[in-house]
Amino acid sequence: MTYNGDWCEVAPVGDLLVRGAHRHPDQDLIVFPGNRYTYEEVLDGATRVARGLLALGVELGDHVGLLAPNGIEFVEGFFGAALIGSVVVPLNARHKAAELAYIIEDADLKVLLTLAGTDEYVDFVDLIDEAIPSLSGAASTSRLALPEAPMLRGAVLMRGEGEAGFIGRSEFDHLAGRRTCDDVHQQRLRVRVRDTAAILYTSGTTAHPKGCMLSHEALTRGPVDRAAKRLTTDGRHISWAAGPLFHIAALAPLLGAIGAGGTYLTDTYFEPGRALELIAQERPTTAWPWFPASIQALMDHPAFDTGVFASLRYLFLIGPRVLIEQVQRMFPAAELVAACGMTETAGIYALSERSETVADRSGAQGKPAPGIEVRIIDPDTGAEQPIDVPGEILVRGYCVTDGYYKDPVKTAEALDAGRWLHTGDLYSRRESGCLVFHGRLKDMLKVGGENVAAIEIEAFLCEHPAVKTAAVIGRPDERLDEVPVAFVEIRAGHTLRAEDLIEFCRGRISNFKIPRAVYFLRPHEWPMSATKINKRQLQVRLAELTTEMDAL
Repeated sequence: MTYNGDWCEVAPVGDLLVRGAHRHPDQDLIVFPGNRYTYEEVLDGATRVARGLLALGVELGDHVGLLAPNGIEFVEGFFGAALIGSVVVPLNARHKAAELAYIIEDADLKVLLTLAGTDEYVDFVDLIDEAIPSLSGAASTSRLALPEAPMLRGAVLMRGEGEAGFIGRSEFDHLAGRRTCDDVHQQRLRVRVRDTAAILYTSGTTAHPKGCMLSHEALTRGPVDRAAKRLTTDGRHISWAAGPLFHIAALAPLLGAIGAGGTYLTDTYFEPGRALELIAQERPTTAWPWFPASIQALMDHPAFDTGVFASLRYLFLIGPRVLIEQVQRMFPAAELVAACGMTETAGIYALSERSETVADRSGAQGKPAPGIEVRIIDPDTGAEQPIDVPGEILVRGYCVTDGYYKDPVKTAEALDAGRWLHTGDLYSRRESGCLVFHGRLKDMLKVGGENVAAIEIEAFLCEHPAVKTAAVIGRPDERLDEVPVAFVEIRAGHTLRAEDLIEFCRGRISNFKIPRAVYFLRPHEWPMSATKINKRQLQVRLAELTTEMDAL
């Protein structure tokens, strides 16, 4: 009998932390500028949160909201809820009051964890007060009965005191004293790997964000397997990530690092100077900038020095070919890893192999991860697409969401009878098996009957030496249905006119792909979601610009 020596280890989220604290209690689990916390310290803090939640009546499967920036409070809150088998609902720290109010009610939160303090990037107390106006006048902070959030029983400050309607940290710790560590342990042992571990709300083309339900297996299996087997060098795994932990692109690497017995580096917010100092100090082996804005901000900073990144062995980046090749030249010792991922697949579902060339990585996004199946179909007929022909990519496997919370209609639209997830992303498959991203299905322009992927035009525009970032959207057109329009950010030290960029396109891409108009944005003017350019807001911006032009 032959064995290949490869197997997976699947654990509930809380068990990852318990196992890590048992094996290497004194090792750093997470490091921020100026603060570092060992596995034992994080487990102790998370257990205190878990005891407090039990004292507030949180039971297995109850929903616990978490509104906090990257920091020890987020980590302890996340794992505190996970240790007792409650469902963690990380809330986007950039949400406004109306968005927050919708999610608090829709997610059926029983307890909301947050923090207070004048030094916070966002004043979460004021934000929650605006979202839930009746909270500040509540008669009992531990037995809330609010019309805007009928399931909510408590709003807890993991840091801070004296805010009307909130349970302060000292009171929360006093409540925790009513329950024991053994109570937490007994509750943890009841958690199943296919239970829902978290609900991550993801925005899209719908009016409200959708609550994506992810199991413990979905959250831990892939990230831990990759971190332990693919991203650990000579026993070292130190990950740095730029993104917010409420987003899967940063949360999954944290879980992977813990599962691999490694260390995770991050900051309360991304600022390139602070990030470079942390990287120089801690020497990470893996970096997760993911998106062009983050890596470009690092490279453009006056303190940038390629020598600081000499420790890197793996770097995850999605972007145009010219950027990928530039970054690979800057960091020759690092393997530039291309990947496909989304919230609905708990992050990565495909990634490049070690044997792939730089050309493969700059033009494709890897192959399906072990245990994950993909199909590429014609979105109109459902038929399998031939090699090199774009279609909607479908994903099936342990990482796929179990559906959208309280939304059977959206769930049925996304998950078919065969449990295939219809992603809404356009991909093609090369002869080699590599997957090539062509944008969102809804990001496909229809120009005079021709299908045009916005990402294709964006990648070409970025080949102009003066273009730093480009985003292409469709503008309604009476004759052609719609035509492409580009929003562009110019590199520092360069000048560029709209007509120059349009002329750059002539004769090099098809006429129907050439932008009919170019609008220039400064770095701070881009409308952003948590990690990407928000094209819905660009459409609003375009409508405003069109109205202004019509008025002249």
